Amino acid sequence: MRKQAEFLEDRCLKLGEYILEHKGTVRSTAKAFRISKSTVHKDITSRLPALNHSLYVEVKKILDQNKQERHIRGGLATREKYRKLEEQHCMEKH
Repeated sequence: MRKQAEFLEDRCLKLGEYILEHKGTVRSTAKAFRISKSTVHKDITSRLPALNHSLYVEVKKILDQNKQERHIRGGLATREKYRKLEEQHCMEKH
């Protein structure tokens, strides 16, 4: 059972360091580590504060900033999607 706890602690710290280093989102971090977004969220919000509170505080700042900006990123992604669709439509006409 101890190995499991060590594994979880190590993963939490690595996730926190990754988010700090890459200014990552929960989604991008989950993808990089090939784990679910729920697992990343659980590790960061529940386990990391007990392991390394100062790291948690820094990671939380990044995640809070990402949360404030997500509607902007979503709008930009939607605009890009429709721009590409319009390009394809124009290409098909000619």
